Amino acid sequence: MRHIDSITALFFEGEVRPLLVRISNLWMLDVINVVDGRRLGNIVDLDIDMQSGQINELVLSGGGRGFSIFAKREDISVPWDRIVKIGVDVILVDMAQLARQSRESR
Repeated sequence: MRHIDSITALFFEGEVRPLLVRISNLWMLDVINVVDGRRLGNIVDLDIDMQSGQINELVLSGGGRGFSIFAKREDISVPWDRIVKIGVDVILVDMAQLARQSRESR
């Protein structure tokens, strides 16, 4: 697990620079699974360990096929160690399990 300050290191490939990344900026980024290129959603919440200040996982809005006001969409939890890269426009994650489930449900 990484400490919240590590968000800065992800932006600059391990080189820590004095830059603050606001959580509000992360909400706007699309989260993409590098395994199949599928857009998983946007961040709606963070699971933070209050003792250590570490982010445990990102919680994404559950995607779905089509639109229905009655359809319940499951949120997607992305463990912090599954983040490959946080970029300017997207967050890349490696979620092989989700890619397999998606292929099997077709």
